[in-house]
Amino acid sequence: MLGVKPLSEALALSRQRGHDLVEIAPQANPPVCKILDYSKFRYETEKKDREARKKQKAGLLKEVRFKPHIGAHDLDTKIKHISEFIAAHDKVRITVVFRGREMQHRDLGMKLLETIKERLEATASVEQAPVPDRNRLIMTLIPKH
Repeated sequence: MLGVKPLSEALALSRQRGHDLVEIAPQANPPVCKILDYSKFRYETEKKDREARKKQKAGLLKEVRFKPHIGAHDLDTKIKHISEFIAAHDKVRITVVFRGREMQHRDLGMKLLETIKERLEATASVEQAPVPDRNRLIMTLIPKH
């Protein structure tokens, strides 16, 4: 802590010590500077940024699969899992898979997706509406803010 110094005096001190004058807080009045090795300072800030990015959790995508003829209890259990994923701020892809002759009854899959959407309406919103894809219907939910 050297106190408030004029710029020329601070630069002379840094040259005398063989280091650089690095501005730490430019928005402060007067700006805060430190006498240190700039390459080391840059390395340390990049290291902090990398650590911060590691700890960030990108919105994970979880997938829950259904069949069009699902029992009431099984549906309740899967909806409970979906609500847990939503509470953890994850996206959830809901897939209804049709097999064989079930392909003629896509309306049952749409009804199932509508039921799920209505039951999770308080905590989740639809990011992607139900979309048919070969033998499946896909809908994506995201947490509400």
